[in-house]
Parts: sequence; C-alpha cells; structure tokens
Amino acid sequence: MTAGIHTTNPSTMATPGGHYSHAVTGGGLVFVSGQLPIAPDGTKLNDAPFAEQTRQVLHNVAQALVGAGSSVEKLLQVRVYVTDIASWPEFNAIYAQWAGAARPARAVVPVPQLHYGFKIEVEAVGLA
Repeated sequence: MTAGIHTTNPSTMATPGGHYSHAVTGGGLVFVSGQLPIAPDGTKLNDAPFAEQTRQVLHNVAQALVGAGSSVEKLLQVRVYVTDIASWPEFNAIYAQWAGAARPARAVVPVPQLHYGFKIEVEAVGLA
C-alpha cells in the first residue's frame, strides 16, 4: 500500500466479498466502502424487512469507522442507495436515531436494484 494509506477490515464485520477493503484511510480522511446488510458471520439479510436491513447496514458503517479509528460523530458525508424511495421516511427515522447529534452531508439515491436483492446500501466519508 502507498505510504500514508491504510486499509481496514475489522474482525467485527464479514470478510469483504470482493477486491476491496471495508475502509481506507489517507490524508486525514476515512472512506467507508458501500455497506450491505450482511451480518458479521456473513449471513446476507436480503429477505429481511427494510428496517432490519437498514440497522445492519448502519451497524456495518459504524464498525468500519471504528476499525479505521473514526466514529459516527466524525462523519462528513453519507450516500444512501435505496431500491424503493417510499422507504425514505422509515430510513430517515432509523438513521436519525443512529447518527444522533451528527449531521453529515447526505444524499439518498433511488436505484432499480442492488446486489443480492438487498434494499439498501450505504457508503460514507469521515475524519480519520
């Protein structure tokens, strides 16, 4: 890896399913890869209700941040992909509880489909 750039794959998360790291730090920032609703043991929650998928995804984002030496409180930007924009109010309520006082910049993007039939994916950027 290039000097000053570090990858993180916390043991509290499922092993990445492809050629990527859960988080990469460099230049004082941490970049969290798109997180899907996959439990730490690798179980894919594609048949779970939207709320359960959302909670797992946000948990994964938090674990990636902590593994990279950061936290939800240090988030700068969050990008959310949902397969049904009608889920927006439910997502926003769960997200507000999860983020607490943190209010990073955010985008919610409706998409036609996600890998494995998941309903949500979240990526983020924060301070390292």
